[in-house]
Amino acid sequence: MTQYGSETILPYNKEEQKGTQVKRMFDSIAETYDQLNHTLSFGIDKIWRRKGIAFLRPFSPKTILDIATGTGDLAISMYKKLRPDHIVGADISLGMMEVGRKKVAAAGYSEHISFEQQDCTALTYEENSFDAVTAAFGVRNFENIEQGISEMYRVLKPGGRLLNFDANWYGYLYDEEKRKAYEQDRKNVEQHSLDDHYLCTDIDAMEQIALEMPLSAKTRPGWDAEILKETGFAEIHTDTKVWERVWSEEEKLNYGSTPMFMIHGRKGDSKVYA
Repeated sequence: MTQYGSETILPYNKEEQKGTQVKRMFDSIAETYDQLNHTLSFGIDKIWRRKGIAFLRPFSPKTILDIATGTGDLAISMYKKLRPDHIVGADISLGMMEVGRKKVAAAGYSEHISFEQQDCTALTYEENSFDAVTAAFGVRNFENIEQGISEMYRVLKPGGRLLNFDANWYGYLYDEEKRKAYEQDRKNVEQHSLDDHYLCTDIDAMEQIALEMPLSAKTRPGWDAEILKETGFAEIHTDTKVWERVWSEEEKLNYGSTPMFMIHGRKGDSKVYA
């Protein structure tokens, strides 16, 4: 396979754990994260959240754990539409969650949404604690993906639902064809005189971290479905076309080579919560 120099790109500090690097990066961008995210997506980020909420609505979850919650956008949206008893937003970044706490307080939801710093591969919650566990673009940052998914399964109640949104963001660091597709995205954006979303981030830093993350080299969501099955999840379903329904034309041009997907499953047990 063609080499792209990725083997020479080092993490911030070879002596640090990957999770520490991820935490520092998100702490550093916490104050500007929401503005950048909403601006680049032209509000489309709200549409995929609505898709996730629509999936959960028939199950009426009363307790929800939002993994890698960031600044709490998904948690806030879920509370507005689902009105569960309580949502816990868990994240490794205190900076991101502090922004989230302010947003929750401003919305008047502090009694119903709380934030806790957690290592998502070693959650402190008891087994069978939550009716639903959600994750949006955060699983890829886990140091040990299998352990993180196992922890989600453990804290779900019997019959509880897992919902995850993600994408193959950095596959181009490992695969020649994906590299070509990624470079074509950049050309398409330039030809249409659009903002290149990758240029609005610290792409070098993001690639350094991606190279340290095991999911960057996996083909998803096929890999995710296999891991969910091995962990014990049932009724696993992947939606690889969700990006066609929720992304703007600008996002499709920016991210055409790394389409977003949705995957969900039920904790494999004969008991299904009401």
